Amino acid sequence: MQVRLGFIPSHRHPFDENWAIEMRRRSIEALGKLDQVDLVYPGVGLVPDGLICDDAGAEAVIDLFARRGVQGIIIGAMTFGDEVSAVRVAEALDLPVLVFATKEGPFTPEGGRRSDAFCGALSITSGLYRRKLPYRFAGVVWPEDPSLAREVEGFGRACAAVETFYGARVGLIGSRPERFETCVFNESAMIAGYRQRVVHLSLHDLFARAEELAADDPLVRATLAEIQTEADCSACSQDALVKAARLELALRRYASESNLSAMAMACWEDVQRHYGICACSTLGRLTGRGVPTSCEADVYGALTMLIQHRVALEETVPHFIDWTIRHQEQEDMLLAWHCGNAPACLARTGSLPVMREQAIMSEVVGAERAQGAIEMQLREGPVTLCRLVEYDGEFKMLVTAGEIVPSEDELRGSWSWVRVADLAGLYATLAEEGFVHHASMIHGDLVDAVEGFCHYCGIRVVRV
Repeated sequence: MQVRLGFIPSHRHPFDENWAIEMRRRSIEALGKLDQVDLVYPGVGLVPDGLICDDAGAEAVIDLFARRGVQGIIIGAMTFGDEVSAVRVAEALDLPVLVFATKEGPFTPEGGRRSDAFCGALSITSGLYRRKLPYRFAGVVWPEDPSLAREVEGFGRACAAVETFYGARVGLIGSRPERFETCVFNESAMIAGYRQRVVHLSLHDLFARAEELAADDPLVRATLAEIQTEADCSACSQDALVKAARLELALRRYASESNLSAMAMACWEDVQRHYGICACSTLGRLTGRGVPTSCEADVYGALTMLIQHRVALEETVPHFIDWTIRHQEQEDMLLAWHCGNAPACLARTGSLPVMREQAIMSEVVGAERAQGAIEMQLREGPVTLCRLVEYDGEFKMLVTAGEIVPSEDELRGSWSWVRVADLAGLYATLAEEGFVHHASMIHGDLVDAVEGFCHYCGIRVVRV
């Protein structure tokens, strides 16, 4: 997945125009090499020399960026830069902004500066600050510097998540467990802050949609075949597997028809009593196919998953987890666990997930009605763990990094042992900052990109 970013090469007369042209060329060449970036910039046919230095240039670029649907704006001070035109573009499009200044070249024969780019960058950033437009500064660099590439790549990831987060539509299926205040949410804050919408569907209506599908429906049969390919399903009855396929198709159609970004589903115990299976593996399959879906009707949990999925540029998928126990022998290892909801694609290398009865619900409703949990250890590697919460209209995000460590333990559910730098500090922060026991975990070190996303959305970061 690529992120479309608009580049503004900013220049001010009478600084060295040839220098500005060369810095523009080098910037376009360097940024254009980034695999995850689709760079949009003004050509020499749109504005003189492809440089933005006046109001006419700004208006031309506003039109260009709007037509091309850019997701974020990079402002580069090629020389001193013209703050009025650069800031005008940012103000008109209201997108995340990254600013950098180019390094100074050799002095002129007369002893003058060719660009004085950092001075101009300050004019640009102060203009953005004055207008309360969120931005970040990537430093004073040559266009080819690896530090700029890292900043732009992280910026692109943040932009992808920002674009999806504003206006997100979250499907809420059923209601939260009565004894779980953990899963409360503030729909008014979501609307006012981010133009989000919660699209409600009752479990009764979902089950009706699922039961309308015949067992020999070609799509049901195809979904059933996929389920049986992804996991060892020998512990489940054929009836339970068909129910899982029907439920998945009903949810997929609901997500498509309602144009949903993510879903949060009430997964116990009405599902077991009135439909006859556990939905755990179904939620994992939905997440694995690009519709992040949380358990226990956790709307903020679904949003956390959505953010991670987009920051990862949809190259991997998250696992909705509980923060659980400290390892009995390893002080800085915690068990990232849930009941059986991980996407099968996240399974430990060389292992085949097992679908069986869910360990907890089978004690409540009996094993026959609790079939459908996917049990597996997740693959090793670096991970990012996050949780979005909201109190009194203020959103904040817990962000931390860890590493999944392979284990020979044989545990129930979907699980991994995760080593973090300071588990005691993490536990204390979770407890003292009002974070709940649900979180989202995704492979890769995406901490900086998630923090960037939060900056552009006005979400307070709690980094551990």
